[in-house]
Amino acid sequence: MAYAAYVFDAYGTLFDVHAAVRKHAEKMGPDAQTFSFVWRQKQLEYSWVRALMGRYQDFWELTEQALDTAFALYPSADKSLRQDLLNAYWSLDCYPEVPEVLTRLKQEGARLAILSNGSPAMLEAAAKAAAITELLDEIFSVHELRTYKTAPEVYDMVTTHFRIYPEAVSFQSSNRWDIAGATAFGFRTVWMNRTSQPDEYPDLAPSAVLNDLNGLQALG
Repeated sequence: MAYAAYVFDAYGTLFDVHAAVRKHAEKMGPDAQTFSFVWRQKQLEYSWVRALMGRYQDFWELTEQALDTAFALYPSADKSLRQDLLNAYWSLDCYPEVPEVLTRLKQEGARLAILSNGSPAMLEAAAKAAAITELLDEIFSVHELRTYKTAPEVYDMVTTHFRIYPEAVSFQSSNRWDIAGATAFGFRTVWMNRTSQPDEYPDLAPSAVLNDLNGLQALG
């Protein structure tokens, strides 16, 4: 294969981060969609701020804090659903093409891994719920380093563990900022632009852009 390892971001790339709110959308009320978007944005914001300060907190803690902020910003949302939403986050839906694409890559002899800001327990639960655990050679969590993407040492976890050079890794993420970080590190990067977002970070362009994981093998 052209690449020794195919490494995937988790949230937004393999797992639908908006599935938790969508599951309870009727009870959430008219602001459900924007509520979910803010929950996700605050979750990421808190990870970046914590990394810059050097004051790490587990990603699950940040997920809870971000949810509480979303409730504060959208009082129309029913706060009694807090625990239901958190429970749903442990078993987010994976995107429909994920199992088949990972299976094909595995059959071709690629090493497969997740590299995510998520805590180990979160990632293991999500992979198990999606029935993809057996397809993965490794699940890398930033928790080991106590910092967050896009710190270069996060991406180095992959090359150190597999004993390969960055250019032997194909890295897939739906997050453009994550793609920028991985590109700067030296990975071949494929941006999963699932929601047709505008491009950013023009000096750190992805090698390819796809709407979903279908087509990944065709890139070589």
